Amino acid sequence: MNDERRPRRRGQGELEGLVLSALREARAPASAGWVQERLGDDLAYTTVITILTRLLAKGAVTRERAGRSFVWTPVSDQAGLAAHRMRKVLDGESDREAVLSRFVTSLEPDDERVLRQLLGRLGPEGED
Repeated sequence: MNDERRPRRRGQGELEGLVLSALREARAPASAGWVQERLGDDLAYTTVITILTRLLAKGAVTRERAGRSFVWTPVSDQAGLAAHRMRKVLDGESDREAVLSRFVTSLEPDDERVLRQLLGRLGPEGED
């Protein structure tokens, strides 16, 4: 197949973000078919189902029966999904303090300022 006609391959995180965005635009719980139509013809129905199932496992969407199929509702947004991925990486490391330290020291100054402000708003127990 000629590379010029092949659609660009998207990363899993990008597809999850696109599916979540489509669901957030829906005025009611939406079917996988509706999401597929919204995102365009180059995305297979089975791919949409796979992404929705992954989002369900991550707690980013819920689903309910609608006849013989399901309709899907977003619970989280893209920021919540990114936070989930960050937490998953952190949970996989044995030296969490070292990972967090390296993360903070690698932040751009503006991002570090925002993080410090957010942490300052939290009480000693990590709650507002």
